[in-house]
Amino acid sequence: MVDAWATTQQVTDAMGVSVTDAQLAQAQATVEVFCNRLYADTERIRPRDVYWLGRAVAFQAAWLKGQYDITTRLDSSQVQQDGVVASLGEHAMVLAPMAARALRRISWMRSRTLHVRSPFEDGSSWGADPLSDASDDSQFWHPMDGGR
Repeated sequence: MVDAWATTQQVTDAMGVSVTDAQLAQAQATVEVFCNRLYADTERIRPRDVYWLGRAVAFQAAWLKGQYDITTRLDSSQVQQDGVVASLGEHAMVLAPMAARALRRISWMRSRTLHVRSPFEDGSSWGADPLSDASDDSQFWHPMDGGR
């Protein structure tokens, strides 16, 4: 039994591919590198994220079975042979496409930008456009020195 977010049976059920414990361990190690979390930290990870980590491991294990010698590949983004050029994604040589999609659904892998509404952008708290001359009468005047 391998300590992984997915089992060999779950890989078979989800992907229709039988994998060995060694392939599952390799998939787990790869996903740990890309998600910046260890299996030992599972109890501190939210259940929804554990679900997607399990899916990523399952996709990665099934993909690894069809790959030739993944451990000695070069890091390249373009392959050319016989005049044909193939451009690859950033991690195309080491990470399964579906595993990458599953990892993008994990909470800490998503964008952390936060949009703060501003009255100057959308007038959310003013009721009118604060930059418009027509709204000058509805604004309160305060001296710049704080009223001293």
